[in-house]
Amino acid sequence: MAVFSQKVIWITGASSGIGEAVAIELAKQNPKLILSARRMDELQRVAAQLNLPETDVLVLPMDMTDVKSLPTHVEAVRQRFGRIDYVFQNAGITQRSTVVDTDFSVYQRLMDVNFFGVVALTKAVLPLMLAQGSGHFVVTSSVAGKLGTKQRSGYCASKHALHGFFDALRAETYDAGLRVTLVCPGYIRTPISLHALGADGQVHNKMDTNQEQGMAVGVFAQRLLKAVANAKEEVYIGSTEIYGIYLKRFLPNLLSRILRKREGA
Repeated sequence: MAVFSQKVIWITGASSGIGEAVAIELAKQNPKLILSARRMDELQRVAAQLNLPETDVLVLPMDMTDVKSLPTHVEAVRQRFGRIDYVFQNAGITQRSTVVDTDFSVYQRLMDVNFFGVVALTKAVLPLMLAQGSGHFVVTSSVAGKLGTKQRSGYCASKHALHGFFDALRAETYDAGLRVTLVCPGYIRTPISLHALGADGQVHNKMDTNQEQGMAVGVFAQRLLKAVANAKEEVYIGSTEIYGIYLKRFLPNLLSRILRKREGA
């Protein structure tokens, strides 16, 4: 059964990485897709790969930090498709800098994109989903949303915050027919480390070895969609790095020793 067939699915961060891979995988089931990120040209490039009718794809550029504009974008989607069944929230940036060296503006940027933008879009979509009596938020967190590692303090904080917010939202809206899936990727082969922020906010512009050797993003997308189709509340996808989540739960002192010895970047 094609779970996502003809469903209206909004994907943020759709111009690259996980968002692009999810769009490509979803397109195999003939949904109606909304593709959002900042760059129109990259969104159009992704849309051209999908082999879907033009009427079933809306390319909708937007900046997640421009929170005042988000209700207008929601209304544009409602006008086009009438409803929103899924929102895959993938927009995000990471970090490569120690706490002592990191300018406070970097923390503000990380929280604006990774947390406040996600919250703002969720709140803008929520009334429509509640009126429908159904809807599903799929939120990309990270293994770093469950534990803390060197040179990722702001990134970890922003991802931890997502868990608190969306766990609360799930509890509040479950009986209204809404669902929430939090996904914690490990090392996935995407360009996220290239765009990481340094201590002064400048771009890292380096592909980390762990990222380069990580899980293929297409494989990740397949596993994610299977979890979403089964309405999993939280899912961990990656290689051995996801075991850190279990060490944090059952052997926290051991994990702490391991993380202290690891190189940050």
